[in-house]
Amino acid sequence: MQEKAILAGGCFWGVEELMRQQNGVVSTRVGYTGGRRENPSYEQISSGATGHAEAMELLFDPNVISYRDILALFFQIHDPTTINRQGDDRGSQYRSAIFYTSNEQKTIAENIIRDIESTDLWPGKIVTEIVPEQQFWEAEKYHQNYLQNKPDGYNCHFPRPDWIIPQNTKHADEQ
Repeated sequence: MQEKAILAGGCFWGVEELMRQQNGVVSTRVGYTGGRRENPSYEQISSGATGHAEAMELLFDPNVISYRDILALFFQIHDPTTINRQGDDRGSQYRSAIFYTSNEQKTIAENIIRDIESTDLWPGKIVTEIVPEQQFWEAEKYHQNYLQNKPDGYNCHFPRPDWIIPQNTKHADEQ
């Protein structure tokens, strides 16, 4: 059985590419969620007026990769301490957010943020929103698998080797 994760961590191209490479990730797609407008376009969300975030939806096999491991990578590849910003991208459409699909996902997200904040590895307080899943609007075709199609395309995401949550912080309710 597959599970779904919806994450927003700035420009969706880099998040999708790094998540897509993980063993156990079955599929990815990028789009818009968390806003007020139905069926938004890239041009509409670029202004920040719709309230949507650039996000990615992934399906994963929880027998191969856990939701916690997906979130651990998510927090390693984007800066969750900057409000409405990733790299040079600025605006609410680039915010850090986890759109949970179950109470279990919400609990895991809250726990991992607590674990991160108990370390001094990240440069500041985590500002990632944890909110219920909302309608996900698939982005235009040219955004899908963007960095697969344009390997030298824009990307502000990369693994930060120092931002790894210590293994001893796993909670009993996540085992």
